[in-house]
Amino acid sequence: MLLHLIADYGHGDLAFAEVRQRLALLLPEGEVFATPVPAFDTVSAGFCAAQLALTDGPPGRLVYMNVAPRMDELDPRPGNQGERLVAAVLPAGVVVVGVNSQHSFSFLRDEAEELREIAVPASGSQFRSRDLFPAVVAELAGGDRRSLRELVPPELIPPPPERAVAYVDGYGNLKTTWPHAPVDVGSRVEVSVGGCTATATVTDGTFAVPHGEMSFASGSSGWDRPRRRQREFYELLLRGGSAWERLGRPDAGAIVDIQAV
Repeated sequence: MLLHLIADYGHGDLAFAEVRQRLALLLPEGEVFATPVPAFDTVSAGFCAAQLALTDGPPGRLVYMNVAPRMDELDPRPGNQGERLVAAVLPAGVVVVGVNSQHSFSFLRDEAEELREIAVPASGSQFRSRDLFPAVVAELAGGDRRSLRELVPPELIPPPPERAVAYVDGYGNLKTTWPHAPVDVGSRVEVSVGGCTATATVTDGTFAVPHGEMSFASGSSGWDRPRRRQREFYELLLRGGSAWERLGRPDAGAIVDIQAV
């Protein structure tokens, strides 16, 4: 079966290898693919989880997400205690298992059939995603849902940040939570993120600008929503360069202000 591992361990970090090794022990038939996100970046993690869980793929796949900044409580935490583990049960039998931290489940909040806490210790190891969580992940991947407990009310999970950076891909394209452009195709706009500003053109395709210029267009991310409008995400692409670099290397969650020129 297909299992996606999303975490903020760092590109090529030993932690990815250790978690994959533990999963291979408990789920030898599983094929694990790792997707790294920046440290403590729950917006990127939540976006990646939704993109992998809600788009076309084999039924019954599982997404395992671990980004745990432990910001829900600022006092000292005994036993390396962290946020609770939660499962989002989605259509086609897809399950997303992850630490319920900040925006990790924001993009799935309104898409899940149900959100439930998982019966697993919240403390006991600094490396919970290796030592405590894989056993229950393997159970859920095999269809055993006895560890699922009380429902998590959707209103306790924050919505995705509006008109903000959702994810930065390997080319430096900024995938945003803008669902549409504020002006017509062909219009020039001023884009501001943090203290950096650049000019872009609203287009009907991300590459519909000359080399060296920036476009703002509906990108490659998004998913169908039964009985609701399809979810689209507009992105900023600097052709031949990095929009992320041009706009000051913003973090996911940074507000993207767009004004007509």
